[in-house]
Amino acid sequence: MEQQDFTTSILVDQTPMEAFDAINNVRAWWPGEIEGNTTKLHDEFIYRYKKIHYSKQKLVEVIPGKKVVWLVTDSSLNFVENKTEWTGTKIIFEISEKNNKTQIRFTHQGLVPQYECFDSCSNAWGDIIKNGLRRLITEGKGQANLEKA
Repeated sequence: MEQQDFTTSILVDQTPMEAFDAINNVRAWWPGEIEGNTTKLHDEFIYRYKKIHYSKQKLVEVIPGKKVVWLVTDSSLNFVENKTEWTGTKIIFEISEKNNKTQIRFTHQGLVPQYECFDSCSNAWGDIIKNGLRRLITEGKGQANLEKA
């Protein structure tokens, strides 16, 4: 059976570099607490959301204006039986031009329907990417900013 990683995409009027810069401004669009650096190759950061979600990401590929890849090196999801479902997965942002717009294709490689967290995690990612990240790119204000207000 072929794995079906979660993926979603958005189209924006801003440039690929503006999208790239917004993606790397993780604190502005991913609601929760973030410790560490999120912009350069080999940077590592920890993400926490309440006592529900902990994960540690390492930037393993960074191509300005084109691609950002995080490797999840550790995780603890407190709402599923296998708390480390995210460990070893990759979070990929691919940036390209499409019909005079910028497309951001988001893939959580390894987040598959067989995982207990697939439904809740994919719903959360969909909202975070389509609302938080899109708003940061298009309006300069991400979802995380709204929650902190």
